Amino acid sequence: MAAAAESRRVVGAPACLCVLCGLPAAGKSTLARRIVGTAGELGWRAAVVPYDDLIPEQAFQTEVLEDGIKLQEMHTNWKSHRQAVLHSIGQFLERLDVVAQVQSSSLINSAAWERCTQALLQPEDSKSDGTPLLFLLDDNFFYPSMRYEVYQLARKYSLGFCQVYLQCDLESCISRNHSRSKPVPTAVIQEMEKRLESPNPQKNFWEIQSISLNTTDSVSKCDIQKVMELISSALKHPLSPVEDNTEQKDTDRLRCATSVVHQADQACRRLISEAMRAARDHRVPSDQMRSLAAQLNEAKATFLHNLQKQFLQEVPFIQEEDVDVEQVVKRVVGSIFDEQKRDILSRFLYNNE
Repeated sequence: MAAAAESRRVVGAPACLCVLCGLPAAGKSTLARRIVGTAGELGWRAAVVPYDDLIPEQAFQTEVLEDGIKLQEMHTNWKSHRQAVLHSIGQFLERLDVVAQVQSSSLINSAAWERCTQALLQPEDSKSDGTPLLFLLDDNFFYPSMRYEVYQLARKYSLGFCQVYLQCDLESCISRNHSRSKPVPTAVIQEMEKRLESPNPQKNFWEIQSISLNTTDSVSKCDIQKVMELISSALKHPLSPVEDNTEQKDTDRLRCATSVVHQADQACRRLISEAMRAARDHRVPSDQMRSLAAQLNEAKATFLHNLQKQFLQEVPFIQEEDVDVEQVVKRVVGSIFDEQKRDILSRFLYNNE
């Protein structure tokens, strides 16, 4: 079949990358099948890009610890595999022998990739009729940085780009997941629900072409119509590629990261001061006060180091994007370091009772 695919090609036509994001069992695959059917009725060539099938099962394995699922490590492990999927899409748009080339990669399942692209191929001697190509990327995409990678690919090839967020309550997702042949661990879904950041056009200008569907119940015909209208709009407004300014973007990213870490450091110092005052009010002995200060400062140093590392490696940043540094600092300090400070302080107060 791969040899036969080499004699076919993708002809020039408008194309769109549509991201389907949401918790496991939120209904993404079901929605994708309905969109493919509707697209076929319009004469479009559409294919689902199912990350669960394309990425080897071992890439999804994670370690369960006493304090929960190490979801950040899962994200790191997946990154190279997700990039391989996007690279394959790029190859598919550029080359004739993409299926044969994909087989040499161990990062994605070549048989699954060949199956998902068959609908997009047509005989080499056929003429382009301008019918749209639609890629439906089916994955959780719980971090904006994951979705931003798809946006970058669309911009590189001047494709349409849009996102559909499937909003489904946690209990329904867990219930549906249990009926799957290969269910996702419940703890993973619960932790993902805590960390999931849905598309936010107000914060990220590149997410402007996004809609949200409530999929706790079944998806309606009206919902499908909304999705098709979104995709049609994205096809009519493909993204414009930008010149490679990697060096400038790296400089901007470092400058922004430095600002975030500086303000986070100031915020952490204020929290440490509050903790020390609270310890004095509870008459904690001076030797324990010194130990408390040392532990708080050590926690602060580790937190700031991890913050800078993650910001530089994971947070998408481009020159046009306005990063609300104050909000970033407020969110990460409040959700991470403040909790660490409380835990450290509570141990000292408890021991002093």
